[in-house]
Amino acid sequence: MNDFLFETNSALGFIRLEQILKLIPVSKATWWNGCKTGQFPKPYKLAPRITAWKVSDIQSCIERFKPTNEAT
Repeated sequence: MNDFLFETNSALGFIRLEQILKLIPVSKATWWNGCKTGQFPKPYKLAPRITAWKVSDIQSCIERFKPTNEAT
């Protein structure tokens, strides 16, 4: 399902917060704090009331936090 979301949005290049929170299970407050501290990607203002993130930045973020299979 995540691949489908990225495929449909990659042509647009940006993804909104509601979609991000479906992919990364954190609260809005945690997400915004992570953006401020640099833990999560920086947002872009597309219009006065529209904030979005680059799809490629979100894909990188998900890869960075993906659990590794160390117990083999």
